[in-house]
Amino acid sequence: MDALEVLRKRRSIRKYLKKPVSKTVIETIIDCGRLAATARNEQPWEFIAITDAKMRKILADITEYGKFIADSPVCICVFCKDSKYYIEDGSAATENILLAARALGLGTCWVAGDKKPYAEKVGQILGVPAGYRLMSFISVGYSEDLDQKCTKRPLNEVLHWEKF
Repeated sequence: MDALEVLRKRRSIRKYLKKPVSKTVIETIIDCGRLAATARNEQPWEFIAITDAKMRKILADITEYGKFIADSPVCICVFCKDSKYYIEDGSAATENILLAARALGLGTCWVAGDKKPYAEKVGQILGVPAGYRLMSFISVGYSEDLDQKCTKRPLNEVLHWEKF
């Protein structure tokens, strides 16, 4: 799948098949995350891949809107060192992971981390050192819903030329 097709076909997927994702595929996806754009080349990110069903259930139960994490074969937690551009850098890394997964035929869903009341607790559960912020949970897995329809605002409603 070429890059433009990946961008056009990425969807938030919340239903997963009970099919494991190989370690090699997980590493490939996370490798794409680490290659994201980063301010001042700080690369503040750290990634935790969680395949253990009990741990995914614990994390899913903590979230408000991520209960489906328990049913995904993989959850990737993106943490960033608390730095000036951690939000931008962590968001870029998260998006790269979403797109890489879609290119490999997997579904994903970005679940909020930063500024959520559970963020600190997740860091403690996962043994993350002080000074890091939870940017996102990303559920990852194979799904029959990859080509689900998603309504987006048309280009002519969001594109402005020269001024708003």
